[in-house]
Amino acid sequence: MNLLDHFRRMAANNLWSNDRLYRAVTALKPGEFDAMRAGFFPSIKATLNHILSVDLYYLDMVEEGGVGLAVFDAWTDFEDPAKLAAVQAEADRRLIVFCNELNKSGLERRVPTDRGDDGIIPERIGDLLAHLFLHQIHHRGQVHAMLSSTSVKPPQLDEFLLDFDIKLRKREVERLKL
Repeated sequence: MNLLDHFRRMAANNLWSNDRLYRAVTALKPGEFDAMRAGFFPSIKATLNHILSVDLYYLDMVEEGGVGLAVFDAWTDFEDPAKLAAVQAEADRRLIVFCNELNKSGLERRVPTDRGDDGIIPERIGDLLAHLFLHQIHHRGQVHAMLSSTSVKPPQLDEFLLDFDIKLRKREVERLKL
C-alpha cells in the first residue's frame, strides 16, 4: 500500500470511527454528554467539539481556504451531540474527498499554515494529514475511555483495516458508502 492509499483508508476509517463513536454518544442519558470527566478536556462534549474544531482548522489548511486560526475565533461549541455528529460527518466527508483527489506530488506540496504568533509556516500536505489522523485517533481514544464511565458501552473502534474484520464492519461500511 502506498501513502496515498493509506491516507485514503485513514480518511474512510475516520468517518467510520466517528460514526460508531457518535452513535454511542447520542445514546447517552441526559447530563452524561457534558458531565465533568477525567481527560485532557473535561467532558465528552468538550473533547468532541475540540476534535471537530481542529479538523476544520486542518481542512482549511490543506484546502488552502485562507481562514486559518479564525476558525477558532468563530467557534461555538455544539451543545447537542446529534448536531455535532452531523457537522463532524460533513467534515469527515470533506476529508475523504480531499484525500481521494490528492495525488503523489500533492503530498509534498507545502501550504501556508497560520500558527498565530509563530507566523505562517509552510507545511507539507502529507505531514499535515498524518498529524490530523494522529490527533483524531488520540482524542477519540479519550472519548472512548470517558464512555467507560457512562450508561453506554464504548464501541469497538479498531475493526476497519483488516480483512479479518470485514464481517464486523460490512453493514456500516455499506451504510456509509465507503
